[in-house]
Amino acid sequence: MTHRSDESLAELVAAHTPEAIKARLEAGPPHSDLRDFIFGAIDGTVTTFAVVSGVSGAGLSAGILIILGVANLIADGFSMGISNFLGTRAEQQQRARTRREEEYHVKMFPEGEKEEIRQIFASKGFSGADLERVVEVITSDDDRWVATMLREEHGLPAEEVSPWRAGLVTYLGFMIAGLLPLLPFIYQALVPGGLAQPLFWSIALAGAVFFTIGALKGLYVEQRWYWAGLEILAIGGVAAGLAYLVGVALKGIADTV
Repeated sequence: MTHRSDESLAELVAAHTPEAIKARLEAGPPHSDLRDFIFGAIDGTVTTFAVVSGVSGAGLSAGILIILGVANLIADGFSMGISNFLGTRAEQQQRARTRREEEYHVKMFPEGEKEEIRQIFASKGFSGADLERVVEVITSDDDRWVATMLREEHGLPAEEVSPWRAGLVTYLGFMIAGLLPLLPFIYQALVPGGLAQPLFWSIALAGAVFFTIGALKGLYVEQRWYWAGLEILAIGGVAAGLAYLVGVALKGIADTV
């Protein structure tokens, strides 16, 4: 434990040298795909396993389960991916529009925009000559000026995320995680008698996916990994339980069709 702590301390020291800090700031903030992947994976597992639970509750055949599950996987996965793509692109377009507005304001009303910078940094504790120096430095470069207004006035992040990347990561998370609850039934269809109790294995796989996704999220946000895993597992369990109850309740309708 001490060795690991010393190792972590050495890494922190190395990361805070002037050279390391300069390289890190020039590279810009790192982008994490974890949010988009978790977003897709949770929804993929929940919706696909809901199909498994609902069809099982209704007592329908494994063939119907596979058809509905795969159709849901492809269609809903595409919907999730394209929705995240469109949402991210809308944010990007909003940022571009806001940038154009600020560039126009800086050009047409420079004194008013300088006063905005002055009040923003006054609220951060700057005053007197220090405050005026900050205003002078920021407003001496239009790009820096506009970027500061985007971040400080409008709360827009410094990093621009690719809509294509966000949509693709969400889609992949949905497809990979959502496929797992269907695998036991697909295997049984391809290899008759090769797997006993596919519903049991589907439940086990879905539970493992829920817990793993939650645990990964917990490590990323510094939440205890086992609590985060149990949290997502509970959410997925409730969704599956509701789908199963709906299937049981509507079983009579399926029998009459």
